[in-house]
Amino acid sequence: MTLTRRQFATTSAILGAGAALAPAASAAEEALNIVLIGDWGRRGHHHQRAVAAQMGRTADAINSRFVVSVGDNFYENGVDSLEDPQWRTSYLDVYTQPALQTPWKVLLGNHDYRGNVQAQLDYAKQNPRWQMPARYALETIALPDGTHATFYYLDTSPFIKKYYGTRVAVDGQDPQAQLAWLDAKLAASTSEWNIVIGHHPIYGAHESDPGYEGADMPDMIAAVDPILRKHHVPIYICGHDHILQAVKMNGISYVCTGAGSETYNPGPATRGGFAAGAHGFMVMKLTGKQMDWSFVDEHGTTLYAQSIVRV
Repeated sequence: MTLTRRQFATTSAILGAGAALAPAASAAEEALNIVLIGDWGRRGHHHQRAVAAQMGRTADAINSRFVVSVGDNFYENGVDSLEDPQWRTSYLDVYTQPALQTPWKVLLGNHDYRGNVQAQLDYAKQNPRWQMPARYALETIALPDGTHATFYYLDTSPFIKKYYGTRVAVDGQDPQAQLAWLDAKLAASTSEWNIVIGHHPIYGAHESDPGYEGADMPDMIAAVDPILRKHHVPIYICGHDHILQAVKMNGISYVCTGAGSETYNPGPATRGGFAAGAHGFMVMKLTGKQMDWSFVDEHGTTLYAQSIVRV
């Protein structure tokens, strides 16, 4: 079993401008379907409301089980308390569609660390739709076909050295303990899929100087990537970069869904893969044999799609 679950074949496609995500009732019964979004909390502005509306329509069409937020949930400085008005203006009053009233699996981003992180951890006590049991956590989910997927939700801000001693208040966190936890949990996993999700990118679709938007993050390459490669993780999903981008390196698909509100034009991908400044989100359909994921923009157009098959 170890051999088969850790060998993967990948196919990708950049779809035409008219391509749309079609409802698939049978797929919803046979697969775990979810939507993923990042970098969104701007009180409905910067296309946030339009992305939310389309994400709701798509989630309804695919019978999405839950939403993953990959961090930077509230701009610019997180929330200050459980009474912060942003809970309503950036979250409750924006993601109103019935299909988005499912659980939200929420990660922390660097902008969240500029505010009260404990308030985001505690918010689940008054709204169980918001699920953040710890700064980092995992969850194993049974798929409809009887196989399993384990999702690892990381807290990546403590891995970024430049944040220490700044308003991004990561001081006091223990990044080495988190890395040891990830390594041990991946080693012990018996799930058919191990899906690792964090806020910060590892590799980007652009070859350029470190620190350029859309490019690599050396601190993440040094800290997290060796563990992903050691355990043959097929996909790493993130946000932080305010675009939709994907690139395959070292047998791993690195996917960024950071376009929940404000974006920029990154130019064409120079490393292969895909990059676009469209406002949108990510969709995933998962069975024991295959993962199909795609980027969908605020108009419902599927911009890019990839299939990862266990062989």
